[in-house]
Amino acid sequence: MKLNDFLCKKSEWLKASGPKSNVAISTRARVARNVAGHLYFNRADNTERKRTLQTLVSAVKKTKMLKKSLYLPINDLSKLDRNFLVERQLMSREHMVDVEHKGLVVEENEIVSLMLNEEDHLRIQVIQSGFSIMDTWRILDEIDTELANYVSFDYSDKFGYLTSCPTNTGTGLRASVMLHLPILSMTGQIENVFNAISKLGLTMRGFYGEDTEAAGDFFQISNQVALGHSEMDVLDNLERILNKIIIREEASRKELFLKKKEEISDRIFRSYGTLKSARIITSSETIKLLSSIRLGIDLGLIKDISIEKVNEVLLCMQPAHLQKINGREISPYERDVKRADLIREKLVKK
Repeated sequence: MKLNDFLCKKSEWLKASGPKSNVAISTRARVARNVAGHLYFNRADNTERKRTLQTLVSAVKKTKMLKKSLYLPINDLSKLDRNFLVERQLMSREHMVDVEHKGLVVEENEIVSLMLNEEDHLRIQVIQSGFSIMDTWRILDEIDTELANYVSFDYSDKFGYLTSCPTNTGTGLRASVMLHLPILSMTGQIENVFNAISKLGLTMRGFYGEDTEAAGDFFQISNQVALGHSEMDVLDNLERILNKIIIREEASRKELFLKKKEEISDRIFRSYGTLKSARIITSSETIKLLSSIRLGIDLGLIKDISIEKVNEVLLCMQPAHLQKINGREISPYERDVKRADLIREKLVKK
């Protein structure tokens, strides 16, 4: 398996096969771990960082669950390839910085990825389709437990797992769900949602994760703090709150469609028409238009495109993917042209 093989594959989380995939695009969970007896990455010199990387790679090779995985030294990757991996949500933007003695492990279905020597020595991530919090955690917990047989993690009886950032100390767990909330946004309810979840220990980010704004009514909601709470406390709280948000979005879709069918239909079909005919289009405009298409599919207005296809376009229209598809680096203007070509190819019924 090679990096370019992923370009021809559909990531598992894009398949829209998970629960409530009409609203929940994907569920992601990750834990932060550090190797006992090793200096943390931001304090370690290159010799220590190399020693840590070798320890982790050795442990990964012994695990049964990661036998069919690909190991990528980050320093060997081009900037384009690194951005490609970030767009596929297989690694963080932070992992692209100071790349000496960093690695990435990716399981063949892209459900599991491990960042080696990121902010912490190890970030184990699992991502799945739909609203699948507990199932995602189960896979993550199995991998974490198996790795602990081969490497000792830094742990305190008082504080739990020790991490570089205090907000991750404790369980080291950060769980999130990417939600599509067009009607809550359209009706002005999204601000109330943001205020409510902030008081309940959750945070809301944009389509591209931390420090990004919402685009196309896509929101990533996750827990804020890992210290002082068990994994089940964190996951139960997230699942309970997000389930209410999903139910509200679904109910609001039905209610608003009954009241304003023509306005909603016009917005959706105008978006569809633009995507099918545009010759130049930016990524931000594409995300907004695809948001409308996704809503139209759920409301039964658009029948010749699947949510899976929309998810695929959302991924492939991003800058690094467009350049990988075209086999070369291309200018922002040319990307806007190639993006329009790709959208017409994937959305126009043959």
